[in-house]
Amino acid sequence: MGSTYLGLDFSTQQLKAVVLNEELQILHETHVHFDSELPEFRTHGGVVQKKGSKEVTVPTIMWVKALDMLLEKLRVCGVDFSEIVALSGSAQQHGSVYWGKGGKAALASLNPSRFLHEQLGIPSVLSIPNSPVWMDSSTTAQCRRLESGSVGGGGAVGMARVTGSRAYERFTAAQIAKIAETKSQAYSTTERISLISSFACSIFLGDYAPIDWADGSGMNLLDIEAKDWSDECLELCAPMLRGKLGATKHSYANIGPISPYFVERFGFSPECRVVAFTGDNPASLVGMRLQEGDIAVSLGTSDTVFMWLSEPKTITEGHVLCNPAKKDAFMALLCFKNGSLTRERIRDNSADGSWEIFNELLNNTPRGNFGNMGLYFDSQEILPNAVGDFRYNKAGDKLTRFTSTEVEVRALIEGQFIAKRAHAEDFGFKIGKGTRVLATGGASVNTSILQVLADVFNSPVYVQESTNSAVLGAAYQAKHGYLLGSSEGNENENSLEAVTACLPAPTLVCSPFQDAAEVYNPMITRYRKIISAIGD
Repeated sequence: MGSTYLGLDFSTQQLKAVVLNEELQILHETHVHFDSELPEFRTHGGVVQKKGSKEVTVPTIMWVKALDMLLEKLRVCGVDFSEIVALSGSAQQHGSVYWGKGGKAALASLNPSRFLHEQLGIPSVLSIPNSPVWMDSSTTAQCRRLESGSVGGGGAVGMARVTGSRAYERFTAAQIAKIAETKSQAYSTTERISLISSFACSIFLGDYAPIDWADGSGMNLLDIEAKDWSDECLELCAPMLRGKLGATKHSYANIGPISPYFVERFGFSPECRVVAFTGDNPASLVGMRLQEGDIAVSLGTSDTVFMWLSEPKTITEGHVLCNPAKKDAFMALLCFKNGSLTRERIRDNSADGSWEIFNELLNNTPRGNFGNMGLYFDSQEILPNAVGDFRYNKAGDKLTRFTSTEVEVRALIEGQFIAKRAHAEDFGFKIGKGTRVLATGGASVNTSILQVLADVFNSPVYVQESTNSAVLGAAYQAKHGYLLGSSEGNENENSLEAVTACLPAPTLVCSPFQDAAEVYNPMITRYRKIISAIGD
């Protein structure tokens, strides 16, 4: 069959795997759903959260047991592990794992006759059994402390200038700071702190894996320009932290051969290479094959906008990460909490729960919505910092409700995309003649919604065959890192763009109407005035 590449994605609700051939075509794919297939861990939506608590964690060993199950599923699927020449992975960002004094020894001496979770789920291996994850919001005090220092000149802007983001509750620095304060004994016995991505990578490597630059820049600890830990951030966060974090690597680094455990238990080739694992958002950029000048819009539970940046930009209402595809580039990330669940609420209230009726209402209402405009925030939004429903007529008067369900539906979709364009432009993104919008996520199958996206951005909208961009991105990185090799080879010949050139081009699904700019440019201006008033 020839060489194959394995990609993994440790997402919030499931662990996914895909095996690709040399042409990057999917040969096998499978997954393990945490809630339904690992009920003993009592997760809901892949996490554990007590009612009324801001703490959100995951039993770390659950991910290991899921990996045991996933590899067995791949075996049943008929995967020939000996043909896999390289593997890589992605994971939900911001979660952290705490290795105890016995962690390194356990990784190096895994017994191939036993499951991984039996060997890694003991107290000496994990000093803290439950990993804080991205949904945790219990670290506000630690965030304020991080911003009270002199990093980058001090404050939220200074933190963003150095690390790419202001201090966020879900980011790893605040989580580590809280653990060092509240669980000082466990922290002192922690030998290594991994992100979920580097934790999973460590298992395959049989040793502590480095944190990659892209996922590391979602921690409030990495100086994203120097590509090294910021000493000022480390001091503010916790004692002796540099040694516990270890070295960093670029996101397609070929970091070593696979652990003998997998050679003996599953028949992997001892020559199989482990390429650095990264976060799910950077992996999605790779999976979508985003190029400079493109903008990617992921339409899921939360909506996310990705942009390629040649230079970092300091902004406190978004994130700049190191680019996983190119060492000297960056990526911008804007997150909007109110995505598909808000669309589903308006669908249920206005279209009897039917997407078909929803699309009819949307298509039967003119672009610009008669001057009506709506912003809908079921939960506290990030961009802007607001909650509730905000409806306005053409004259700018605030309304309690619109006159028809058609207007409500179009107000929702136009408002969501106008917000994305406005904040992307605030980040420095410029719409040009060659701009492409790449859509992914659950709503990317809805062409009526995508037509509004094309009109608001006045740019064509493309989709790819698979919406699982993170796990595909991990598999693409496996081949990318493998071809570059430990010597890093010729980076032009083996750039990600060259490696993925064999894939079919994204499919054009919608083009903007000729009057799109005329309709929506004034609405962008109106949006900025509205959110300014909401903030006041």
